This record gives sequence, C-alpha cells and structure tokens, in this order.
Amino acid sequence: MPNIRVSTAPPTAGLPAARLPIAELPPIAADVLVIGGGLSGTWAALAAAQAGARVVLADKGYCGASGVAATSGPGHWWVPPDPDARAEAIRQRMAIAGGIADPAWMERILDITWTTLPTIADVYDFSTDEAGTVQYRGLRGPEYLRAMRRKIHRLGVRILDQSPALELLADSDGTIVGARGLRRQRDEAWTVRAGAVILATGGCAFKSRLLGSHTNTGDGHLMAAEAGVDFSGMEFSTYHTVAPAHSTMTRSMSFAFATYYDGEGREIAVPPGDTTRTLARAMLDGPVLCSLHRMPADIRERLRRVQPNMMLPFDRAGGGGGGVDPFTQRFPVLLRPEGTIRGSGGIRLADDDCGTAADGLFVVGDAATREPVAGAVSGGGAILAAWALSSGVIAGRAAAARAARHGRRTDSPARPLGQAGLRPARHAGAVDPRAVTAAVQAEMLPYDKTIFRRGPALARSLSRLEGVWSDLRDHLDGEGAATAGETVQARESAALTAVARWCTRAALVRPESRGMHLRVDTPASHPALARRLTVGGLDRLWSRFEGAAPQPLDHPVPTQAGAA
Repeated sequence: MPNIRVSTAPPTAGLPAARLPIAELPPIAADVLVIGGGLSGTWAALAAAQAGARVVLADKGYCGASGVAATSGPGHWWVPPDPDARAEAIRQRMAIAGGIADPAWMERILDITWTTLPTIADVYDFSTDEAGTVQYRGLRGPEYLRAMRRKIHRLGVRILDQSPALELLADSDGTIVGARGLRRQRDEAWTVRAGAVILATGGCAFKSRLLGSHTNTGDGHLMAAEAGVDFSGMEFSTYHTVAPAHSTMTRSMSFAFATYYDGEGREIAVPPGDTTRTLARAMLDGPVLCSLHRMPADIRERLRRVQPNMMLPFDRAGGGGGGVDPFTQRFPVLLRPEGTIRGSGGIRLADDDCGTAADGLFVVGDAATREPVAGAVSGGGAILAAWALSSGVIAGRAAAARAARHGRRTDSPARPLGQAGLRPARHAGAVDPRAVTAAVQAEMLPYDKTIFRRGPALARSLSRLEGVWSDLRDHLDGEGAATAGETVQARESAALTAVARWCTRAALVRPESRGMHLRVDTPASHPALARRLTVGGLDRLWSRFEGAAPQPLDHPVPTQAGAA
C-alpha cells in the first residue's frame, strides 16, 4: 500500500495543529440550494428562481469562471423540432451508445435545449452568420458563464463565491435539508437550510491538469454517497483528450487536423474513431510528436479569434521566448484523462426530475450519470452541454416545486453527514492529503491501467485504493486542520479516493468491453450485459447490474476491508 502517512512526524505527533478561529455565519434560509456554479448549476439556479424559489448558489470557485465549460466553447446538441431530423439524430446516437441509452431522454434533452437556450439573449450576444441568422449552437464559454452569472444575479440568486461545500445536512428521517461549507477567503463557515438541494459539482478528473477541472474532485459524489445515494456507469470513465505536453490546454478542435509521429519521426497511422487508443499505445513505447500543418489557412487565421487561449501555450514555449509554430514545427503531446467529466458515469438518477435516492437531493450536469443521453460512450462537448443545460432546468423546476410543497425545513434538527476527510472514524493521525492524491493518481492516470484495462491489474488497483481509503477514513482529520484550505484539501483527497474506488470496482465487475470501457482480457461485448451497472457504498463497496439476469463476477474482487 502507498505510504500516505507523514513519515517525518515525531513519535508524539499525529494530531493536527489547532485550527485558527473560524467565524460561524448565521444559517441562511433558502428554498433551493445549488452546490456548484458552472453550466448546469447556473441553469438550475435560473430555473428555480424563475419558478419563484429563493435560491442560494455556493461555488467552490468563482461562479462565472470556474469549471470546464468556462474555459471552452460549448457547442450544444442543436436539432430543429422536425420529427425526422430529431429521429435521425437520436438513431445515430443510439447506434453507438452500447445499448444503455434512452431515446426518450434524448428527445427531452433536445427539446429543452432548443426552447431554452435562446432565452438568455438578454445577457448573451449570440453570433450571426453571413445571412444574419442567429447561431445558437456554439457559444463562447467565458462569455456564456459570465452571462449566466448576470442572469441569476438579476433574479435575486444569492451567490457564495469561493465557498466549497463540505457536507450535506439531513433531518431525522434522512431527508436532505441543506449543507455546510467554508468561505475560505473570509475564514468563515456557512450553513444553508433549504427545502431542496441540487448537486452541480461536476465530474472528477483526478487532478489530471485537464483545463478548467481543478475544482472537479468528486466532492458532490462523496457527499451524495454519505446520504445513501449510488452511482451508475462509473466504468465509463476513460475519456482522454490530446494536449500539448507542456501545457494544460485541452481544446481539442485543432487536433482534427493533426498528424502524429513516434520518437523516430515515423508517422503514426490513426484509424478513424480510434485516436485515443492508438496514441496511448504509442505513448507507452515513447514520446509522440504532433504537427498541425494540415489545418487550412482560413481556419488558422480564425483560430486566434475563436480560440485565443489555444495558441497561448505555443506562443510561450520554445526556450528563448520565440515560441513554437504548431503549423510548421512538431511538438510533443500527451493524453489528459478526463475521468467522469467527459465519461458518462455519475450519480444515479432515481426519477425523471433528476432526483436521487436521497429525498430532497437532486443532481445535474457532469455530477449525474449521462448514460440516458450518451450510453457507454462520451457525449462529447455538444451532448454534454445540452445535458448540463437541460438537466439544470429539469432539476431547478422540480426542486422549486418540492420546496413549495414541503417548505424550507429550517426549524427541524439537522445532522451533518460528512465522514471521511472530515471526521476520523478512529483517531486523528498524520495523514498527508497530498500523498493520498498521489496514490489515487498512480492508479487512475496511467494509460495501461485506465485505457487498457485487465482484470488482475484492476484487482490490484482496487486493493491499493482500499488501503488508502481505510487509512484516511480512520485518521484524516480535516475538521481539525490548521486552516480552512487544509480542510478543503483533506476533503478533496477523500472524494478523489472514493470516486477512484467506484470507477475501479465498476471496471472490474463488468467482464467485457463496451463503449469506452476496454478490457484487454475480455475484448468482446456480451449482449446480456447491455445493462447499466450500479455501484455504491463507502466502507463496503457493492455493485449490481440492473435487471433480474445473473450478476457476472468472472474475476475475483478483493475481500479485504471495504471491498465486498
């Protein structure tokens, strides 16, 4: 097991230093609390506020600038309301979805996106084509998110920036009635009591340096699990994006024109639809270089206008400040793992309103499973942007309606649900959250462990992750940390470990290859397994395929503590 204890601590050490005083803010009452301020979170807040709810939005970063959408150019799944056009769009997606997508959800998402996106024209300047026709499909991410912030602010949504949530609150019957967290720039602790809570915390990229994903550490997944919620599709977490090796720039549009070379200068033949696996095989053998010389001149000319940040790493590279010309020079590339961000797994939906198995808790965007619209493959940028918008609208309206029925629940007693990374199960000890994160990354980032999966290797990874989880669960005392930042870091490391365990467990117990889930030892797909796989649990993991068919377990699962 990786050493995650602080080896330099003296024998009498182990307890964290005393925390500096943190001011407790008076509880805030809301109808709907949205945790997360990216694309899905702002759409959820907007829909809830438009439905008449009093809304509070707590963002781990700065609402309007945090999250992966704010650094990109979201292109929505945009199909006119023509029955034939919609049917063909859905047919094309179902053909590659691995048998586990839902055409009814696809139809719903297409419709909500088509009718809703134009309604932000009062805050966002949509572009027009040469004929003057407004273009709604593709948006400029930074402007889009700033516009959403303005929109919800005008409707009275209270925004708590730099205010990561640490844990959910539940009443005596398990209903979710709020959350608590920290305002780290002010050294204040916040509590919000609400009639409904929406998790919009995004996916988990395991701190892979994917652009915009620094706050996407699985926090909402861990909070949901502590409320008794489970997950679906976590094995579909192997999406990778090509990026210049010297940067975090993961804007991939330009790489449609890429030519790749191995370390000996030989061109790498990339079969259509198999870029990731082809490049990963080559990268396991040595460096891979790229050239964008095939990009047409007119696109090169427009690139600095439509994707200005794409060129910044090249301008800043090259030793003496002369930069690198990607159109005439070769440059090294790698694959940045996206984990569950452009994977399709996440918190399982319990109903058509984006509700979860926990009463009062909803989930949207990348925090939720996207299997209904993506199946076993990635939804890419367009479908996932449409999903973020539409799931936000669905959950926002449903949460507002629930709060109107049940009230804000501000007077009933509430218990905090946070466990690992906050309150040690045994006693406080010198566990290093940075070492925890490194141990998780050692299992979740290497290409030969994630892109090319094998049963024995997955079993070893799960066993190592179980050991990490056991140690941090028993001894990591985030609540007693010296600073608010250290508390957040401890909680993040616990969330990263939890998500890694669910992903690895799911990959191990699906004994086939389907969609983005490649098992080298079982390369075929089995028709009987065209079913969703649910995983859950904290200290003791469990998994099951939906339906009544026998549950396959072709490979042994580690049986040490926490791995049932």
